[in-house]
Amino acid sequence: MANRTLVVIGGGAAGFFCAVNAARLETSLRVIVLEKTNKLLSKVRVSGGGRCNVTHACFRVGELVRKYPRGGKFLQKTFTRFGPEDSIRWFEERGIPLKTEEDGRMFPVTDDSSSITDCLLTEADRYKVDVHISEEVQQLGRQQQQWLVKTNKAVYTADYVFVAAGGFPRAEQFSWLTVLGHTIEKPVPSLFTFNLPKHPVTALMGLVAPDVQVKVAGLKLAERGPLLITHWGMSGPVILRLSAWGARELAAKNWHFDIVVNWTPAYNENSLRLFLQEYRQQKGAQKTRNKNPFELPQRLWEWLLETVGINAELRWADLPAKEQNLLAKQLTTHSFDVRGKTTFKEEFVTAGGISLSEIDPNTMQSRLHEGLYFGGEVLDVDGITGGFNFQHAWTSGWIAAGSIAGKV
Repeated sequence: MANRTLVVIGGGAAGFFCAVNAARLETSLRVIVLEKTNKLLSKVRVSGGGRCNVTHACFRVGELVRKYPRGGKFLQKTFTRFGPEDSIRWFEERGIPLKTEEDGRMFPVTDDSSSITDCLLTEADRYKVDVHISEEVQQLGRQQQQWLVKTNKAVYTADYVFVAAGGFPRAEQFSWLTVLGHTIEKPVPSLFTFNLPKHPVTALMGLVAPDVQVKVAGLKLAERGPLLITHWGMSGPVILRLSAWGARELAAKNWHFDIVVNWTPAYNENSLRLFLQEYRQQKGAQKTRNKNPFELPQRLWEWLLETVGINAELRWADLPAKEQNLLAKQLTTHSFDVRGKTTFKEEFVTAGGISLSEIDPNTMQSRLHEGLYFGGEVLDVDGITGGFNFQHAWTSGWIAAGSIAGKV
């Protein structure tokens, strides 16, 4: 029997992981990777500020799947096959140990994404994976018992195709897959930051409030965590998680909505008002500027005092009841008008993609077509920030590789 061929569409994390594992598990398999851009593993390179957030130290599947706004039930099955511990082991076996940071994110101990990209590229060389860049797939179809993959440069015949082309921002960009009968869940942006055009808070750009709660007014969306103030608005883990969980609802609002920030999430307005009354009695001689009872960044504290008209030189004992109540309200229910979004660095993530009901989670094979597999962000799966999207990429690539090698 002639050697079988696997064509992998997409030179990202899921695509490469499938390619190198399939080639390793079945050395007779010819593996070809087609990447439409001139850069391989581009998201891997920029992730985590260039350090590559490989995965997350969340090892209980039930807890792990709750980090994915879409795809949880599907991932419940795939993560039992290959989870974060397996990813850690896979890279460590190839000389790339990982470390865990306080928030659970995991990075190579080198703090350099090239450790991960070099590892994958070395594996590709070792197992003779044929990698093509600047080659975009234009058409995918069946001819007799094989697949024909037409690109802007050539036509390939394949026994198996693994589609890991990433997310597309517009539904029409999936047309080469919908002609095969696959259903697309409408793509919308996920993991984005909030724009606050010309808002005075942007003067505090670069400042991080380590623990705040943010709610989207009128929706059941609330998150708690660090908030970063930028020159265009707000970012940081709390905002990115909100954007992921609210991806569809916020898109429906055309990204124009109000958020309510509680700078002191241990309190609500009433309990904070009571606390401030007691605090005034205990620290009355202190200036409001000098004694910040909530460990907020100093610049933020002074700005918040200014927003409610409190003189920073005023002693706590001299603070009028009206201003005290205004401060309690501002600290716990500070409203901001969001008008638009900005992509989070270069780590664009899309909610939506191939409907999961059409994919077998045990093999990653299409339920509609023999020999057609899917993985990574092209599926209707997306996680919050923290290494979760990469974990889905490694998992889906590994499962598909094992299934394909088993068939050969």
